[in-house]
Amino acid sequence: MDKIIITGGKKLQGEVVISGSKNATLPIQVATLLTDAECTLLNVPRLRDINTMNDVLRAIGMEIKEKNDNYVFRTKGKLKNMAPYDLVKTMRASVLVVGPLLARLGEAKVALPGGCAIGLRPINIHLDGFRKLGAKVEIKEGYVTLKTKKLVGNRMTLDFPSVGATENLMMAAVLAGGKTVIENAAREPEIVDLADFLNTLGAQVSGAGTRVITIKGVKELGGGTHTVIPDRIETGTFMVASAITGGDIRIKNGRLDHLAALVEKLKATGIEIEESAGDILVDGSPKLKSLEVETRPYPGFPTDMQAQVMSLMCITPEDSIFTETIFENRFMHVGELQRMGAEIVLKGHSALVKGVKYLSGAPVMATDLRASAALILAGLVARGKTEISRIYHLDRGYERIEVKLEKLGAKIKRIK
Repeated sequence: MDKIIITGGKKLQGEVVISGSKNATLPIQVATLLTDAECTLLNVPRLRDINTMNDVLRAIGMEIKEKNDNYVFRTKGKLKNMAPYDLVKTMRASVLVVGPLLARLGEAKVALPGGCAIGLRPINIHLDGFRKLGAKVEIKEGYVTLKTKKLVGNRMTLDFPSVGATENLMMAAVLAGGKTVIENAAREPEIVDLADFLNTLGAQVSGAGTRVITIKGVKELGGGTHTVIPDRIETGTFMVASAITGGDIRIKNGRLDHLAALVEKLKATGIEIEESAGDILVDGSPKLKSLEVETRPYPGFPTDMQAQVMSLMCITPEDSIFTETIFENRFMHVGELQRMGAEIVLKGHSALVKGVKYLSGAPVMATDLRASAALILAGLVARGKTEISRIYHLDRGYERIEVKLEKLGAKIKRIK
């Protein structure tokens, strides 16, 4: 396995270009199953999860051509109604194929999904929604099988504003008969991007980005070209990277309007953040202030930025409090930060972070995607050398992050 080695203490300066959003790309890749026409995606990030999803789609019957960061999707012959276990087990987002397959074929079979070990993340919200649309659901021997003669639009209220369930049900509903209304829907920018792609193909989706999404079913969809939005979590991670090193960086191809809750918290610590000519300027503060952070569904503070901001608070005077309300296992990075000298006390779903004067480099192990980023951020400011193992998690969500950081002045390298 690869490792990342960091020698801390370098102030980051310069420009960094943000890649396309992983969490927006994955459902859009899957949505190409809804049409026989050609679909082109632009600004696609080069990530392990993107490649895995392409493998899933090829196994189902899609033809995918790649050129730089652009991909062309087209149905190749008859689609299969099943996603193979050996691929699905590696990535939770594979369950998104159920909506399009159910809509087009009337049947879908998928293994219970895998992915990061940050919580149970059950798919019962997806399944309840499919039942509302007229599907029969059977769970047997590790697989979920759904069947229907014809999906029919309906009104439903999600128990929780699940991003995956909202996406899955949106995709199924675009080819269902009649009108579907999804209440308590997820409001993330990635939901809006999926809706924009579906509408480009001829779907009739309205209300994306609000609590109520309405889908008027159509008989078929066509093709089209779509540019994926920039990755807001990568943007946020580089904002914290500038802050934790006292740096001064310009972020290109990022969107502040997708990060309002994070920006509010970072500004409260004393960091300067502003927009200039379409770019984001981040200037770290020499005197950071502590925070109280509670993760919430969008537009609240994103759970995907909790670990990174915790790394920043480890070297911030006074005490900070983090409360995690989304995933039950999302403090797994705490033990590794403690190995670097952080003082963190866990109690239930909360973490009390007592700021220390400095962190020390140490051998640490990444436990999930965002924990990987948190350890890199800690390594950037730590005294001495930090060695991060199991960075395959990192490659699921960050495109060549070590290369981008090195261009900003970090002393960082990947070794085999």
